[in-house]
Amino acid sequence: MSRPALVWLAIAAGVLVLLLNTFYVVDQRRQAIVLNFGKAVRVVNAAGQDDAGLKMKVPFVENVVQLDKRNLEMEAEKEEIIAVDQTRLVVDAFVRYRISDPLQYYRTLHNENVARDRIERLVNSSLRQILGSAVNSDIISGRREALMAQARADVAKRAKASELGIEIIDLRIKRADLPQQNQQAVFRRMQTSRQQEAARLRAVGEQQKREITAAADKEVTITLAAATEQAEMTRGQGDAQRTRIFAQSFGKDPGFAAFYRSMQAYEASLAQGDTTLVLSPQSDFFKYFERGPTAK
Repeated sequence: MSRPALVWLAIAAGVLVLLLNTFYVVDQRRQAIVLNFGKAVRVVNAAGQDDAGLKMKVPFVENVVQLDKRNLEMEAEKEEIIAVDQTRLVVDAFVRYRISDPLQYYRTLHNENVARDRIERLVNSSLRQILGSAVNSDIISGRREALMAQARADVAKRAKASELGIEIIDLRIKRADLPQQNQQAVFRRMQTSRQQEAARLRAVGEQQKREITAAADKEVTITLAAATEQAEMTRGQGDAQRTRIFAQSFGKDPGFAAFYRSMQAYEASLAQGDTTLVLSPQSDFFKYFERGPTAK
């Protein structure tokens, strides 16, 4: 290769290096921090701006560090929490945040790894403080939403006080489990407690059953007694009415009275199938068989 060609090749390479160190591209999903001799001086395409695209910087003097503009998610390491009732829980949480002040973020944290470490420490410290003041049942289900809101506000306050340049969006517990060594013991206690509660409920139910049965039996007895009394009164009134009617009838027709009493005697004596009567055919007992109701 000739000397002029080498010169032109060197010039082209120098221009290419110059262009690469002058122009840079900022994606819509990212924001760029321009560093002047390592010092952060300005932000391109920050939150609330629409300044993405091809940009220029001073070559060899300014450098560009690009950060994510979107909401970020980080899972914190599992943390063992001691609740106020001395129950140990292993809490697995995650946090969502975004970089709200890129310059402050870079000055304080420099990179994502340092940021994750600082945020994780803030989250674990806040969870120990907030959840450590609650009982086990509240952490698992009862007041979880309220506790998470309190922890989220606490982490946001700590992040702002530490000037991390981030905004905490959300903080949630993914799981809250007992330590492995405690699960069986707690399960046995829960099982015993449930068995005792079941026995108590059965005893209460049996007592209520006896009370209801006794009340029902008493009501049946009272109802039957009242019905029997009413029946006897009605029957007595009927018998009195019948006796009065019979007395009036007998007074009007003595012959009919004698006939009716004989019919009753026939009914009483002949109704017995195994009864044998030995009487004379001329007995007055059979006079109505021979002569009818007009017999004298």
